[in-house]
Order: sequence, then C-alpha cells, then structure tokens
Amino acid sequence: MTPESQARTPAHGQPGDKPHPRRAEEHEHHDQARGHRHHEGAHPSPTAPNPRRWFILTLMCMAQFMLIVDVTVVNVALPSIGDDLALSPAATTWVVTAYTLLFGSLLLLGGRLGDFLGRRRTFLGGLALFTAASLVSGLAETSGVLIAARAAQGVGAAFLSPAAMAMVMATFQGPERHRALGVWAAIGGTGAAFGVLLGGVLTSGPGWEWAFLVNVPIGLMVLFLVPVLVREDGPTTGPGGRHKGVDLPGALTMTAMPALLIYGLVQARDHGFGDAFAWGPLLASALCAALFVRAERAAVSPLVRLPFLARRSMAGGCLLMLASAGVLISGFFLCSLHLQHVLGHSALRTGLMFLPAALATTVGAHLASRAVPRIGWRPTSASGLVLAAVGALLLSGVDRGNAWTEVLPGFVLLSFGLGIGFVCAITSAMHGVGHLDAGLGSGLVNTAHELGASLGIAVVTAVAGTSLEGAAGTPSLDGLGNAFVTCAVISAVAAVGGLMLLPKERPDPSAGPVMAH
Repeated sequence: MTPESQARTPAHGQPGDKPHPRRAEEHEHHDQARGHRHHEGAHPSPTAPNPRRWFILTLMCMAQFMLIVDVTVVNVALPSIGDDLALSPAATTWVVTAYTLLFGSLLLLGGRLGDFLGRRRTFLGGLALFTAASLVSGLAETSGVLIAARAAQGVGAAFLSPAAMAMVMATFQGPERHRALGVWAAIGGTGAAFGVLLGGVLTSGPGWEWAFLVNVPIGLMVLFLVPVLVREDGPTTGPGGRHKGVDLPGALTMTAMPALLIYGLVQARDHGFGDAFAWGPLLASALCAALFVRAERAAVSPLVRLPFLARRSMAGGCLLMLASAGVLISGFFLCSLHLQHVLGHSALRTGLMFLPAALATTVGAHLASRAVPRIGWRPTSASGLVLAAVGALLLSGVDRGNAWTEVLPGFVLLSFGLGIGFVCAITSAMHGVGHLDAGLGSGLVNTAHELGASLGIAVVTAVAGTSLEGAAGTPSLDGLGNAFVTCAVISAVAAVGGLMLLPKERPDPSAGPVMAH
C-alpha cells in the first residue's frame, strides 16, 4: 500500500473487525481505489502511466467520432436518400429518429453492461454491430432495410460509447485525465459539425451511401487495434459481490423511460404537444421514471444506486450536458435551415460553412480543459455559456445578406462557448466517480447528450414552430429569430444552473485515476 493510500485509509481497528455500518460507503470507495489497478487492463498502475495511452485515446475518440457524426451526417443527405429510395415523409423522419431513439434509450443499460461484462468486451461488441449496420445502411435499397439498419447502429452505439469513455477514464490519471476528457468532450461538438460537412461533401460527390460506408474501414481498423493495445478486463465486482446479476426491472424501466421520452418529443415536433401520440408516450415515460425509482429502492443489487444519481457534481454535469447538446444541435439545425432554404446554398456549400464552427468548438474545449484545473468549474462554465448566449442572440438578427458576415460570427461564438460547456459537463459529472461506476457515469453523461439533442430541437420548434414555416415551406426570418432567442435563453439559464450545481472547488491536479471521496 502506498503512503497516499495509507493516509486515506480510515482507522477501523484490527484486521477482521467488522466496520461500522456508517463507514460502509467509505470502505467501498477505498476498495475501489485499491482495486482499480487489478481490474482495468488499459491502465497499468496509478504510478506508471500507460505508454500507449494517447494512442488508445485516439482510437476511442475515432469510435466516438463516428457515433456523433452519424447523428447529423444524414440531415444534409436526406433529400437525396428520399429521392433514391422513394421515402414517404414519415419514413424520412425515421431514418434519423431510429438511430437517436435506440442510441439515447439504451446508453444507461449499455454503460452498466460494460461494468458487468468488461468494458473492452462491450466496446468491441458494440463497435462490431455498429460497423456491420453501417455497411447494411450504405447498401440498403428499401426504406425498411435502411431504417432497421439505422436502429441497429443505435444499439451498437449505445454499447460502444459508455465503454469507450470508461476506458479513457481508466487509462489516464491526474491532470492528464482532464486533458483527455477535454479531447473527448470536443468530439461531441466537432463530430456534430463535421457530420454536416461530411454529409454535404459525400452527397455532392460519390453519393449519400458513403455517409454510412465511410464508417466501415474506420470501424474495422479500430476493431483490429483495440485488442492489441488494451488488455482484457473482467467484470468490475466490488466487496460483497455488489455487482452480481442484472436488475431486470430496473433495466427495463431505465430503457423504456428515455425511449418513450424521445419518441414523445419526436411526435410532439411533428404533430404538436396536444396530440395523443405525443402526450401519451410522455406520460408513459413519467410513469416509467416512477417505477424505476421504486424498482431501485427495492432491488437487492440495484442497477443504479439512487444516491449516485443525486450527487451534485453528477446532476450539475448532466444538466449542463443536456443544455449544451440541446443548444448546439439546435443551432446546427437552424443554421442549416437558414443556409439551405433561405439563402439557397447547396449541400456542399452548407457543409463548408460548418467547418469554422467545428474548429471553434475544438478550441473552446481545449481552452476549457486547461481553465478548469486553474479557476474551477463554475467560472469556466458560466463564461462559456454566456458567450454561447451572445452568439445565439447575434444569430437571431440574421437576414438574407452575406452568410460569411452575418451568420458566421454568431455561429462561431455559439460553438466556441458550447465547446467550453461540454468539457465542464463531462469533467464535473465524472468527478469523484469510482472505478465500479465508471460505465454507469459515462452512460448518464452520454444519455444527457442524446436527450439534449432531441429535446433541444423539440423545444425550439415548439416555441417558434408556428413561425418557422413561411410561404412555400421556406422558414421565415421571424421564426428563425425566435428560435435563436430560445437558444440564448436556454444558455443563460444553464449558466446560472452551473453556478449553483457544479462543484465549488477546483479539481485536484494530483488526484489519481479514481478521485474517491
């Protein structure tokens, strides 16, 4: 035992003495910190960083990048897909929704399965499914095959993403962990922006099929290299076998809850919140939430410990991620509408307009990863979200003028501020998360990202939906302006929420891979 771990060990008496019940959680976190290096193959020891850690991070980010790109890459390609496959309006919507619905609803379950079965095993299984489904999507000749393949992509992504983030946490320690999570956070924004760019380039070039087929060689390369670089890890079982079996009632309600919520929001976007197809699933989602809480309280070995969900850093990080993802994806959606339908830009030209936004998100995330250890989460997140609000307000005044002078400044400022928000959300949520719960924590953060993407567009279109559609189906400038004002309000509210919920202290730069409290 190292001197540092001895200093953290509570005095519980002689060996063999039964610890006081009030100390049970301290025992648990201490055992997590001690046992970390025995369970995670991607991380040699707390004092000997893995020499291949940055290459491992690159592979994890490449996999995550594919998942995020596939959220937005289809948006620009949808007109071409609809023409080639003769899709109905409903089928066209489900080409996008089938992916986000399964991705968002299964993330928590995927994260917990990674904790139970091993992160590398879960990662490789999810990546194999995602890669195969991408191939089928690119070769699809009917709407049914394409929608089914997109749903399979979502299932694979839900298993892959939390396992990848958990392996990143296990591979890095100390200040390097914050930098690595900063890179990971930047993937969320840049992936969404590059998805629009890539969709425009591929649709205008070899065809929309390559928006899916491009995933295949990348997925195969990562599938080959990860087993070489990352050692197999077993199930993360804690003292007393806390992670035995699967809490089936908790798993079912936890999966159904976000699935019904996303489905209800999609129906509300298409038919309004007064439609039974919208409020029915939303009410069912609320019922599943109540049943989930009841199931976890009664479970002997709960899938999710409720006190874990109530931690301020986790709650604050997830709320910040919800807002940041919602505003960013909504901003991309609205800017794409303005560029293509108001200004008449081509798919390729629209995609190129998103390149500066992608770079701004990356720069914001990089600066935030350095600022958080120095000045703390609260001032960093507040400054980023205020900048995002200012960018959204600038966009609310766009007209039919030059896109480079009117759209780009606000778009870049919005993306830069939200890049900061992503880093603060992820590093705050994962602050203090032990090894046993790394998969669950990353699943919660990624679920907040996917729910934020769906919820954000639903909110802005519900608030400004009556004025978004003008004559001949062209979005009106008033509608776009109202929608961007809504984005500014959400950013401002999130800035205040971050000041209240995120940790007051700065992260400890000398902390090890498990910052247990």
